[in-house]
Amino acid sequence: MSSRRWFTFLVAGALAGGCGQTAQSPSSTPAVSAVAAAPSAPASPMPSPIPPASSSAAPSFALGSGPIDPANFTATVDNPWFPLIPGAVLTSKGETEDGKATDVFTVTHDTRVVDGVTCVIVDDRGIIDGVLEERTYDYYAQDLAGNVWYFGEDTQELDAKGKVTSTEGTWHAGIDGAIPGIYMEANPVVGHTYRQEFYKGHAEDQYVVKDLAASITVPYGAYTDVLLTEEWTVLEPDALDHKYYVKGLGQVMEVAVKGPTEKLELTKVVRP
Repeated sequence: MSSRRWFTFLVAGALAGGCGQTAQSPSSTPAVSAVAAAPSAPASPMPSPIPPASSSAAPSFALGSGPIDPANFTATVDNPWFPLIPGAVLTSKGETEDGKATDVFTVTHDTRVVDGVTCVIVDDRGIIDGVLEERTYDYYAQDLAGNVWYFGEDTQELDAKGKVTSTEGTWHAGIDGAIPGIYMEANPVVGHTYRQEFYKGHAEDQYVVKDLAASITVPYGAYTDVLLTEEWTVLEPDALDHKYYVKGLGQVMEVAVKGPTEKLELTKVVRP
């Protein structure tokens, strides 16, 4: 959605077990509080739920009164719902209103410092009818509580000859008022709502946890106890997506439930 459109966040992971296996969350990972911290609370990487989608308020992350502390983050992202293992490649296929779609999501071995925080770089490529149409470099980090944060992206839209035609949607936390967002809780709770990103007028995706016990079948496998989230942005009020995550693997399906036809399903995983 917004700058990422249909192919974004086809998540990576694939990871420690075989198809259908699940990884357990570290026992030391604390639950995420559903209550925003008071302004006087000590600095902490714990996120706070945000106002409803209709609110124009800036996002609130219970980080105390100071800026983000890089010491609270790591580029090692092992959240079981969104594991980013360097070298992992996830391929998803499906249909959009523009044609047959393929997404290739590669977790690189590279990092980038964004807003003082070292982030792992994900190379996400969107292909329509065999032609590369968008290439995005996404920047993620994990806090000490196990929550995955999204610190920005560099997006390139391409024409049929591979020429960059637009970089709309590019943003970096800490620049021009952009703020990092929570992409995945350490321990998702039904009803929790977060901003995934905030760069006013350019990147304002949000999500709510809808279910922790969904069932889903995609070409890569059949799963139960699936996490279902609903994602939207005030920049595209007529669009609404559902995303399904398998513990120990990551996102396995994305489908538009409102707006243009879009559906992508996980078809292949290459493990490092």
